[in-house]
Amino acid sequence: MAIEVKGVTPMVQVFNMPRSIRFYRDVLGFKVMSSSKAMSADPDDVNWVLLQLSNAEIMLNTAYDPDDVPETPELGRWSGHQDTCLYFGCPDVDAAYRHLVSLGLAIDPPKVAWYGMKQLYLKDPDGFGICFQWSA
Repeated sequence: MAIEVKGVTPMVQVFNMPRSIRFYRDVLGFKVMSSSKAMSADPDDVNWVLLQLSNAEIMLNTAYDPDDVPETPELGRWSGHQDTCLYFGCPDVDAAYRHLVSLGLAIDPPKVAWYGMKQLYLKDPDGFGICFQWSA
């Protein structure tokens, strides 16, 4: 018998949590479902957060302990993010594109891939790929 699952929630490590939360929440429309305790007066300054948009979930975790955060991201640690892309099922990819452009994002319009998926690609603040896609 196969293992029954109801979904998957990836967790990615981020350099600047407030910036990442504001991108996923304020730009992409995710809701904060749960988070660790704020570390400052900024409620987005947390070590971990669970975000949800419709049936999609993602967790963000700080890449460094609070006392070990470097001034700038370490190139070796962050260069591998180009290998990670989060794909979200999105029935109206064109509407997602219009929404994101209206918020000031400079992104290319959606394209239909050779395998029949209409796809809109962008990057999050840490360089992780994001794709909103649906069958063309």
